[in-house]
Amino acid sequence: MRRLSDISLHLNQLKYLSPSPSEDQQCSRSFMDVKAASNGVSTIEDRILRITGYYGYYPGYSSHKREEASENRTENLNPDNNVKTRCQTCTSALLKIFWGFLIILSVSSSWVGTTQIVKVTYKNFHCPFFMTWFSTNWNIMFFPVYYSGHLATAQEKQTAIKKFRECSRIFGEDGLTLRLFLKRTAPFSILWTLTNYLYLLALKKLTATDVSALFCCNKAFVFLLSWIVLKDKFMGVRIVAAIMAITGIVMMAYADGFHGDSIIGVALAVGSASTSALYKLYFTRSTKGSSNQTDIQASVRKVLFKMFLGSANFGEAAYFISTLGFFNLIFISSAPVILYFTKVEYWSSFSALPWGYLCGIAGLWLAFSILVNVGVVLTYPILISIGTVLSVPGNAAVDLLKHEVIFSVVRLAATTIICVGFLLMLLPEEWDEITLRFINRLKEKKNEEQTEDVTESSVHTRSRSRANGTVSIPLA
Repeated sequence: MRRLSDISLHLNQLKYLSPSPSEDQQCSRSFMDVKAASNGVSTIEDRILRITGYYGYYPGYSSHKREEASENRTENLNPDNNVKTRCQTCTSALLKIFWGFLIILSVSSSWVGTTQIVKVTYKNFHCPFFMTWFSTNWNIMFFPVYYSGHLATAQEKQTAIKKFRECSRIFGEDGLTLRLFLKRTAPFSILWTLTNYLYLLALKKLTATDVSALFCCNKAFVFLLSWIVLKDKFMGVRIVAAIMAITGIVMMAYADGFHGDSIIGVALAVGSASTSALYKLYFTRSTKGSSNQTDIQASVRKVLFKMFLGSANFGEAAYFISTLGFFNLIFISSAPVILYFTKVEYWSSFSALPWGYLCGIAGLWLAFSILVNVGVVLTYPILISIGTVLSVPGNAAVDLLKHEVIFSVVRLAATTIICVGFLLMLLPEEWDEITLRFINRLKEKKNEEQTEDVTESSVHTRSRSRANGTVSIPLA
């Protein structure tokens, strides 16, 4: 860095840099020029810096610095802005937490209700594929429900056709075409149907608590498939969670000795969770170019969701799920007809069907899908996953109180291990760094408290010594 003596020779040049302006020039000066020249200091500093090239000078360096400093002082001297910002931040956080609790209760209640109504329906009606097909058709109403919410809440309302075209961009800039409808909707619809069908089949073999616990393994399958297929970041804690999920599956199958309905039910539940996982990963990958049964097939479902659709917003997700309902109605309606005439799933007459239970299952399933997508907008996504895992103790309470199910020690241990593994999957990627920072803060706070205690004790000792007439003489 140069010293001021080094540039003394250049100071003489200053008088040549500012010749006396003419009257026209004085009149044509802008307000900013007059303001800068009024104190005189900024212009001298600017000229010295321009001559010497100090500190990476650019024109108006000192004046800019001075204006920035004055703005910062103004902001610091105005505490009302800081108070308002903090209040707004706290209010938004409290609202998110409030909506989060409501979403948790709604998600877990809808999933428990769906599972329990299916168990009740099986007492008189044994047609799981027809129930799956009928419930999937209700997905058509997803987009109309979303558009109704848009009309009720949006300040700038759009027409139904304009909103429909905007959300159809999930399939590309050209929107939905017949080719894309068949190419992208077909695999999703098949995986959706397969996931729900296997889940209902598993409920015929196992209790609602066991099936809902096994379905929570889809998080582990999502991680494994994302790590293998999508090359996502490796996390040791999630590997531990995946091992815990597999351990819980084996313990659940071992509960009845690896034979009978138990092992079949476990296999069906694992297949459902796997297709669910593959579906979601497949969807995410599909939307990547635009803007968490049984377990093996549920994971496959989420993987495909992520691979082909990337990250869709709420409107696009509603649009896409409605197209799944249309595909199911048009192309899969032949399957229940074939099963009916082959008497695989047969009923005497349509009046004998339990329409109340069927509509209850379909309505709760649709409500679950809507709540999951709305919850991402209103609250923290982790709370939605917590709502899903809370369906396990919810189903356990209903099974214990209403159906008088007796849980063995092995089943309880397996359910607990699966739920703990599910919660470990919810940890953020930087969980270890966050934990270390939290521990360091606790240590620093403890050290500060100890220092304050020592200071207070020394002050107290000195005051007592002075009161007694003693004087401490420092050693040389």
